[in-house]
Amino acid sequence: MSKTPQPQYTPVDAAPVKSFFVHMLTRDIRLEDAILDLLDNCVDGILRNKADGISNKKKPYTGFWAEIEFKKDSFTISDNCGGIPWSLHEYAFRMGPMKDRPVTASGSIGVYGIGMKRAIFKMGKRCLISTQNAENAYDVEIDPRWTDDETEWHIPVTPAKKRQPEDGTIIYIGDLYDGIANRFSEDGKTFKADLERMVATQYVSILDKGFRVTINGDAVKPRPVQLILDEKAAKAKREGIQPYIFKTKVNGVSVFLAVGFTQPIPSQDDILKEHEEKKYSSLDAGWTILCNDRAVVYCDRTELTGWGEAGVPRYHTQFIAISGIVEFTSDDPSKLPTTTTKRGVDASSPLYLQIKNKMREGMRIFTDYTNKWKLRTEDSKKQIEKGSPLSFAEIKLESRHLTFSLTKASFPPGEQFRPVLPMPKKLSPTMRRISFSRRVSEVQRVSEYLFDDPNAHPSTVGEKCFDLTLEEARK
Repeated sequence: MSKTPQPQYTPVDAAPVKSFFVHMLTRDIRLEDAILDLLDNCVDGILRNKADGISNKKKPYTGFWAEIEFKKDSFTISDNCGGIPWSLHEYAFRMGPMKDRPVTASGSIGVYGIGMKRAIFKMGKRCLISTQNAENAYDVEIDPRWTDDETEWHIPVTPAKKRQPEDGTIIYIGDLYDGIANRFSEDGKTFKADLERMVATQYVSILDKGFRVTINGDAVKPRPVQLILDEKAAKAKREGIQPYIFKTKVNGVSVFLAVGFTQPIPSQDDILKEHEEKKYSSLDAGWTILCNDRAVVYCDRTELTGWGEAGVPRYHTQFIAISGIVEFTSDDPSKLPTTTTKRGVDASSPLYLQIKNKMREGMRIFTDYTNKWKLRTEDSKKQIEKGSPLSFAEIKLESRHLTFSLTKASFPPGEQFRPVLPMPKKLSPTMRRISFSRRVSEVQRVSEYLFDDPNAHPSTVGEKCFDLTLEEARK
């Protein structure tokens, strides 16, 4: 009986399959997030090429812009953010981070080295990248033949056909996939509105610092969070409306946290009018989390940011005036508590869990205040209006004049400013407060009857009704 011949063993081919990178990497990322990855690269370009002294300016991104344009058959993003130096071309165009890659620019958020490539492969089969940095000006072209060739990984590079007015990058993507083309054409207005909202919220800090982004020709306007600070009370070290502030540095990550009021606390009538008059809006309440200037969470009002946990009540419209901001900054973006998509906070991050304790501590100060003043909102309004709404950057500047105390007992150790908020005085034993709610249309009707004006303040209408009834009772 003959023996079965043994195979000739040869090394196993473990080379990556290009189609896997091209198609699988794009499955778990939304189109909007892919475009935001390209915007991240623009900002990283500013930080890389203009790093000297940029952090010392109030508006460090002034003069820099990115323009996004999408049509039914193409997508283009162009910027003047410094371009890609030839010395970084391998890092920029390789799929995945290299071991010997250059040191990441301070303030960057990129970690994995796939953002630009993933965005391109998400949208189409053909791409032309034209970039200019100082004396370097070159074009990189990806076409379907490169994508289909499993053995060829080199991408053609040629000198730029023409110089750009400013150093920057233009990425043109054509041969769009059908699903992408449909979103850009049939659902164009809706997609544009969604993208504008995401840019306005996730780049709120960067836009507020001077960066300009346009989408199909329209400039995106940021919605920065502003907190009330009574500067006179702060300087006199007396009670007043000021935010709670905590700051620390842990393992190379600097943290600055501020939470307070964005506006007077609403009365029950104001809450009822939220959807009618837009005076108060829940869209501006809650926590915003910044990682190297990018907002990875915007105005969150869930357990993710501490609402409904550890003595903090669940979010309710009576807390509509409370907002907070946490800023994480690090020269090493891998230390930031972000998800792999850079569009969310890593809720299991040990650093974030530690800071979340301070977030809840700060929130309790303002939810307690709201609960104590909710039946006397007009009196509270007078206190809050003594302060001025300041941007987050302005809060950080003003915090230099505040008196901080060490928090060694808590972890992480740091410094905090705990405001002394004014509290309502107890009513006289001979006095009672009356509070109730009625439909807006009914209050307006009674107001018109009593004052020939349907828009008298509800408390004025209520007091007049009581006075008239009291007068009748005394007869």
